[in-house]
Amino acid sequence: MTTATVTSKGQITIPANVRAELKVGPGDRVEFIKVSDGHWEVLAAVEEVSRLRGIVEAKRVVGIEEMDSAIRQKAGR
Repeated sequence: MTTATVTSKGQITIPANVRAELKVGPGDRVEFIKVSDGHWEVLAAVEEVSRLRGIVEAKRVVGIEEMDSAIRQKAGR
């Protein structure tokens, strides 16, 4: 089991072996997800942007003018 100590400011240092497995480094973010009472998961909040390709399918191409118009309409202008 890998452990870390909480400082007086509520901070912890993620142990090197955990950082390596999560593939996180300075400036990266991690998420704390509550699994059940008293049990949490720590996940790396980093994804390669290229992995997002294809998750949204465009039904039609929209120009910037049409986007601006839709934004103004929704904003009530």
